[in-house]
Amino acid sequence: MNTPPPLQWDLFCQVIDNYGDIGVCWRLASQLAARGQRVRLWVDDASALAWMAPEGCPGVELRDWNAPPPSALDAATDVLVEAFGCEIPPAFLAHCTATALRTGQRPVWINLEYLSAESYVERMHRLPSPLQQGPAAGWTRWFFYPGFTPRTGGLLRETDLHRRQQAFATHDRAAWRAAAAAGHGPGVAQARWISLFSYEPAALPALLDWAQQHPTHLLVTPGRSTQAVQALVPPPATSVKHEIGLKCLSDQRGQLCISYLNPCPQAPFDHLLWACDFNAVRGEDSLVRALWAGQALVWHIYPQHDQAHHDKLQAFLDWLDAPPTLRRFHAAWNQLDDTPLEMPAPTVLAEWTACVQAARARLLAQDDLVSQLLGFVMEKR
Repeated sequence: MNTPPPLQWDLFCQVIDNYGDIGVCWRLASQLAARGQRVRLWVDDASALAWMAPEGCPGVELRDWNAPPPSALDAATDVLVEAFGCEIPPAFLAHCTATALRTGQRPVWINLEYLSAESYVERMHRLPSPLQQGPAAGWTRWFFYPGFTPRTGGLLRETDLHRRQQAFATHDRAAWRAAAAAGHGPGVAQARWISLFSYEPAALPALLDWAQQHPTHLLVTPGRSTQAVQALVPPPATSVKHEIGLKCLSDQRGQLCISYLNPCPQAPFDHLLWACDFNAVRGEDSLVRALWAGQALVWHIYPQHDQAHHDKLQAFLDWLDAPPTLRRFHAAWNQLDDTPLEMPAPTVLAEWTACVQAARARLLAQDDLVSQLLGFVMEKR
């Protein structure tokens, strides 16, 4: 069988806030490149990639959002992807329409939407949206929804993810923990390991109070998570360089050990999730990575003024088939009501982990997002 030639993808990303937009788009671009595709990633703020993907990726070319459209010497666009409803610059669309008139081949235009478990996703996935005006009037843009069920676009997943995760669990997890525990007392190895990548949860003081009375190692990611913890627990002045390559401040409060982590690339972030017993995550990219990690998790969903995030969170918990204890924890963590935070006993934590692993098994039985995108594009060309 002849392998089809690689396509040229132009992926557009505007970084609204935090790291989720560029995180998802970089994973998408690099996974497309890993399958032999060519990708130009157009982004308005690429600063996070300096630590998120410092080595770049073969097959992915980074371009500034305001850079001129491709020249005549560049490959013509085969696939246009606008991530999360960003508007592709009119000059680029004018360039694409001129090229299409010359070649007789329009690019497949995809609007890659936000991730949700709500019911509308299955209804809207793969629907056309004809353009009535602008440089590309008369063209069709297609809605493509990532999701958790077979009737959606699936989730980003590298083809070798399971193999790498198994190798880490077998050979590297213990060494990773030993390195991360350096500078703490010997009891940290037997502690409950919790990663924290959140906004500013109202229930954070309750978690910290509990952790100071129970052996806990809290690994805090930089940015808003660190600021939230340090507003409650002023940091020490001593710095420790860990063998895992994550330079951090270390702190001891009662039975709570805190490690404040520096920014790290995406692969080491995965290792953090794989190594912990419980992962507190936020946004879209880290939620998906926590699901693949197969450990107990809580999702700090991005709050919206109209409270629309309440329905989105409940839909996710319904899909997850979350037990009542995990639902109550999410309610407290996201301040959906006045539910008090109750940290799980070991048996309850094991139940949460089993719930996430059952959900992961369902996801592994479905096609991943990149496979579905490639199939969709070949169908529409």
